[in-house]
Amino acid sequence: MKIVESFRNTFKEFRSFALRANALDLAIGVSLGAAFTTVVHAIVADLFTPLIAAVWGNVNVSTLSFQIHGTTFNYGQAVNGAVSLFIVAATLFFFVVKPLNGLRRRLGLDTSASLPKAPCPSCFTEIDIRSKRCASCTEPLQVNWSEEA
Repeated sequence: MKIVESFRNTFKEFRSFALRANALDLAIGVSLGAAFTTVVHAIVADLFTPLIAAVWGNVNVSTLSFQIHGTTFNYGQAVNGAVSLFIVAATLFFFVVKPLNGLRRRLGLDTSASLPKAPCPSCFTEIDIRSKRCASCTEPLQVNWSEEA
């Protein structure tokens, strides 16, 4: 009976972990990211690389390669990957990061505001006034050290 009770407790703990909002959000984000990557890969392979191939006069960019001393270097897949990476990064930046940063600014949650700094009393490097030790010279700092400066 002790084994069954242990299993129940473990299952309850697992269930509470799996149903946390951040765990579900992560699972949804990974799934959507995989689907988005598949779509972007298809767009790159079927739209952009034929355009690149038309400019270079090659039919299939993924087969582009060169040889040095009998060793073949297939750089066509790297070109496809680089174009895919660029499209994914640009899409995420313009459709996720920029709108979220705008929303944060409108809500007064701007995290880009720099924290107040003051010079370290020993090495005069600008450091955060909340510091207890200088990151540059590792000098321990007194409580309220920035007010003395």
